[in-house]
Amino acid sequence: MDSTPATLPALPTAHAFTREACIAALSLCLVFVAAPARAGSGEELAREAGALRVGRLAPPARMTTIDGDTIDLASLRGKKAVYLKFWATWCSPCRAQMPHFERVQQAAGDDLAVVAINLGFDDTPEQIRAFRDEFGLTMPIVRDEDGRLAGLFGVRVTPQHVIVGRDGVILHVGHLADAHVDAALLEARSERATVVAANAPDLPVAPAVPAALRIGDALPPARVRTLAGDEVALADPARRRRSVLAFLSPWCEGYFEKTRPASSARCRALREQLVAFGGDARWRWLGVASGLWASEHDLGEWRDRSRIAIPLALDRDGALFRRFGVSRVPLVVVLDANGRVERRLEFGRDDLRAVLGEPRTP
Repeated sequence: MDSTPATLPALPTAHAFTREACIAALSLCLVFVAAPARAGSGEELAREAGALRVGRLAPPARMTTIDGDTIDLASLRGKKAVYLKFWATWCSPCRAQMPHFERVQQAAGDDLAVVAINLGFDDTPEQIRAFRDEFGLTMPIVRDEDGRLAGLFGVRVTPQHVIVGRDGVILHVGHLADAHVDAALLEARSERATVVAANAPDLPVAPAVPAALRIGDALPPARVRTLAGDEVALADPARRRRSVLAFLSPWCEGYFEKTRPASSARCRALREQLVAFGGDARWRWLGVASGLWASEHDLGEWRDRSRIAIPLALDRDGALFRRFGVSRVPLVVVLDANGRVERRLEFGRDDLRAVLGEPRTP
């Protein structure tokens, strides 16, 4: 594996497959243990996203690398296959898979573009550059500043692989760096019939990501469905009470404990204060959970385990996180009675008591 030929390595022989299959099986177990969601959900969530995208033409996205270069996916259609990998520096499976990713980059010729897309979720440009140096990464790296790319490709987990054929058709979406990825890369680089691309439907055109709401901005009317199945407005339709929107992740406190201890402490502080306030009726409450590495089931388990009384909604596609410019959890946005952004609270510096006072005891 150390000496890489000019093209991707051939699939293993039957004898080699037995040995590598054992290694892959062990790696699979390690990835599941290290993942921040329930066991086995990484590939499931990635394939859920892939079900809506495989067989469709990749969106003509333009992106800028951390070194200032521009990558235009539309210009690559018909010329190169594309391997996009969405990842984060704090993600254990991402770290485990990076050597495989770099080997693909080293083996890429003129017919394959390899791009590492950092989600920008609790990651700074400095942390990304340090990660690049640590792993000796040589492929272009993009930081998804506003979450637009994650939204276009339906990112639900880290890492999430997206492989696009030379004809522009998405061939594979997955979580594991396994034989399926290698096979998809071989197919993506092959001469495929142009009729495939001609008959492949485009992904629905995503609306432009609006600028994140700032203090004083009015929120357009918006409703979400909670875990209980209720449709609730983000701002008070009666214009009587302020609304408290708590942006969170059900896994951040436990998973970040070692990789991001400061973030873990902030997540714990939010959880404790949500329990303390207990849905105090002086304000309208809504917890908005990231869809990254989480499902409704995960969010419900966290609610029950933590005894959270406020309504919760899963931001499955990340639209609300993008609308409010949330790139790190936890964050609390307070809307005034008219639906204008009144305050943004970043835990570790602020807390709910700074705006709401002490919680009322029953």
